[in-house]
Amino acid sequence: MNEYKNLGIQGLWKNNPAIVQLLGLCPLLAVTGTVVNGLGLGLATTLVLLGSNITVSLVRNFVPNEIRIPIFVMIIAAFVTIVELVMHAYTFELYQALGIFIPLIVTNCAIIGRAEAYASKNPVPFAAFDGLAMGLGFTLILVVLGGMREVLGYGTLLAGAELLLGDWATALEIQIFTTESNFLLAILPPGAFLGMGLLIAAKNIIDDVIAKREAHANKKVVQRARVTGTDL
Repeated sequence: MNEYKNLGIQGLWKNNPAIVQLLGLCPLLAVTGTVVNGLGLGLATTLVLLGSNITVSLVRNFVPNEIRIPIFVMIIAAFVTIVELVMHAYTFELYQALGIFIPLIVTNCAIIGRAEAYASKNPVPFAAFDGLAMGLGFTLILVVLGGMREVLGYGTLLAGAELLLGDWATALEIQIFTTESNFLLAILPPGAFLGMGLLIAAKNIIDDVIAKREAHANKKVVQRARVTGTDL
């Protein structure tokens, strides 16, 4: 249980592939114009991470060390192809919106990195949970960044949800405010860089606050221990 808890914390926060490892930034910055685009790419990446981690863990004892990287890349490419075909069949308009960045999941360093660093050295349950946690952490940043840019750029939230969830999801769109023209800085790539910088800064501030609280708590524990020892 402790290993699962540690993997979850690492994937979602402490070792988040997007804002800590800074991996997969090209698609992250390119497609996060809306929440739906970010969520679509995030779910696709998570499925590839989950499938590739499980498969790598299953074959880890049978793959010669000299050719492990090419084998891992082939496994990842196979799962990317599966996800691409599924999206082509069921969410074609979203697939078109994401464009080249779906097949480019193959080159995402976060995926090959987890296959090499963790899945190839651990049993299937741990490898699967690691892939899920890392994928959800990546998806979380995609969605948050997409939400920031969509609200500032278009004044909406969850626009185009029907591309991912079907026609019924049209009602999910929220119109927060209306403008005569879109805020281009948020929509264009510079807005993505600025939003990403704000997210990294926010995480660093939260980490500093947590570290100070832990240090303060540990100091109190040490002081109490000294007082107790003196009394004895």
